[in-house]
Amino acid sequence: MDAYSIIGAVSVLGACICMGIGSLGSALGEGQTAAAAMHAMAQQPDEASKIRSTMFVCLAMLETTALYALLISFLALYANPFWNYAISQN
Repeated sequence: MDAYSIIGAVSVLGACICMGIGSLGSALGEGQTAAAAMHAMAQQPDEASKIRSTMFVCLAMLETTALYALLISFLALYANPFWNYAISQN
């Protein structure tokens, strides 16, 4: 295998691992947040609007974890500094 193949394979593998772990953590956090909010709204129906608005803010903050993982994956795939190093060696 030449350097281009190795760099490409490792970049794709790193991006897949990054997205897998980032998405899994975000999904678990969002599920727990929604479950806790539903439980709180069932116990206190008169405070449901406050709980719902707080839940949406928390879900938006949790979703940024998956977006950061996507950004890092794109950087690993398309802005990898090792490509420039491999090109300069030839």
